[in-house]
Amino acid sequence: MFNWMVWTTPVAVFFISIALILVGMTVWEVKQPTLLRKGFLPMATTRGDRLFIGLLTAAYINLAFVGLSKKFMEWLQLSSEPSVWVSFVLSLLVLLFIMRKG
Repeated sequence: MFNWMVWTTPVAVFFISIALILVGMTVWEVKQPTLLRKGFLPMATTRGDRLFIGLLTAAYINLAFVGLSKKFMEWLQLSSEPSVWVSFVLSLLVLLFIMRKG
Protein backbone atom coordinates (compact mmCIF):
# COMPACT_ATOMS: atom_id res chain seq x y z
CA MET A 1 0.00 0.00 0.00
CA PHE A 2 2.79 2.48 0.86
CA ASN A 3 5.35 1.14 -1.63
CA TRP A 4 5.01 4.20 -3.89
CA MET A 5 6.97 6.38 -1.45
CA VAL A 6 10.44 6.07 0.01
CA TRP A 7 9.72 5.75 3.74
CA THR A 8 12.88 6.71 5.53
CA THR A 9 12.97 7.45 9.24
CA PRO A 10 12.93 11.25 8.78
CA VAL A 11 9.96 11.05 6.39
CA ALA A 12 8.03 8.84 8.81
CA VAL A 13 8.85 11.13 11.75
CA PHE A 14 7.73 14.17 9.73
CA PHE A 15 4.33 12.67 8.84
CA ILE A 16 3.77 11.19 12.31
CA SER A 17 4.54 14.62 13.78
CA ILE A 18 1.97 16.26 11.52
CA ALA A 19 -0.64 13.66 12.49
CA LEU A 20 0.06 14.17 16.21
CA ILE A 21 -0.12 17.96 15.81
CA LEU A 22 -3.50 17.66 14.06
CA VAL A 23 -4.87 15.38 16.78
CA GLY A 24 -3.55 17.68 19.52
CA MET A 25 -4.97 20.79 17.86
CA THR A 26 -8.36 19.12 17.43
CA VAL A 27 -8.52 18.19 21.11
CA TRP A 28 -7.37 21.71 22.10
CA GLU A 29 -10.01 23.31 19.87
CA VAL A 30 -12.78 21.16 21.36
CA LYS A 31 -11.66 21.92 24.94
CA GLN A 32 -10.97 25.63 24.40
CA PRO A 33 -12.39 27.30 21.25
CA THR A 34 -10.06 29.77 19.60
CA LEU A 35 -10.39 33.53 19.11
CA LEU A 36 -9.11 35.70 16.29
CA ARG A 37 -5.90 37.56 17.08
CA LYS A 38 -3.45 39.72 15.20
CA GLY A 39 0.24 38.86 15.21
CA PHE A 40 2.97 39.53 12.66
CA LEU A 41 0.91 37.93 9.88
CA PRO A 42 -0.95 40.53 7.79
CA MET A 43 -4.37 39.29 8.93
CA ALA A 44 -6.18 38.23 12.07
CA THR A 45 -5.85 34.45 12.47
CA THR A 46 -7.07 31.60 14.62
CA ARG A 47 -4.90 28.73 15.89
CA GLY A 48 -6.08 26.60 12.97
CA ASP A 49 -5.15 29.29 10.45
CA ARG A 50 -1.68 29.62 11.96
CA LEU A 51 -1.27 25.83 11.97
CA PHE A 52 -2.20 25.64 8.29
CA ILE A 53 0.19 28.46 7.36
CA GLY A 54 2.92 26.89 9.52
CA LEU A 55 2.48 23.43 7.99
CA LEU A 56 2.65 24.87 4.47
CA THR A 57 5.78 26.78 5.41
CA ALA A 58 7.31 23.64 6.94
CA ALA A 59 6.58 21.66 3.78
CA TYR A 60 8.20 24.33 1.59
CA ILE A 61 11.27 24.49 3.85
CA ASN A 62 11.69 20.71 3.60
CA LEU A 63 11.20 20.70 -0.18
CA ALA A 64 13.67 23.55 -0.64
CA PHE A 65 16.20 21.80 1.58
CA VAL A 66 15.94 18.55 -0.36
CA GLY A 67 16.20 20.42 -3.65
CA LEU A 68 19.20 22.50 -2.56
CA SER A 69 21.10 19.88 -0.55
CA LYS A 70 23.66 19.30 -3.31
CA LYS A 71 24.19 23.05 -3.57
CA PHE A 72 24.63 23.28 0.22
CA MET A 73 27.27 20.58 -0.11
CA GLU A 74 29.16 22.72 -2.66
CA TRP A 75 28.62 26.08 -0.93
CA LEU A 76 29.65 24.84 2.53
CA GLN A 77 32.32 22.47 1.18
CA LEU A 78 30.81 19.44 2.95
CA SER A 79 31.96 15.91 2.27
CA SER A 80 28.36 14.64 2.02
CA GLU A 81 24.86 16.06 1.70
CA PRO A 82 23.49 17.58 4.91
CA SER A 83 21.00 15.48 6.85
CA VAL A 84 17.29 16.08 6.35
CA TRP A 85 17.06 16.27 10.14
CA VAL A 86 18.38 19.82 9.76
CA SER A 87 15.36 20.82 7.67
CA PHE A 88 13.03 18.95 10.02
CA VAL A 89 14.30 20.90 13.04
CA LEU A 90 14.28 24.19 11.11
CA SER A 91 10.72 23.64 9.87
CA LEU A 92 9.58 22.69 13.38
CA LEU A 93 11.08 25.88 14.80
CA VAL A 94 9.42 27.98 12.09
CA LEU A 95 6.09 26.24 12.76
CA LEU A 96 6.38 26.95 16.49
CA PHE A 97 7.28 30.59 15.77
CA ILE A 98 4.25 31.05 13.49
CA MET A 99 1.96 29.37 16.01
CA ARG A 100 3.25 31.55 18.86
CA LYS A 101 3.77 34.96 17.21
CA GLY A 102 1.70 34.79 14.02
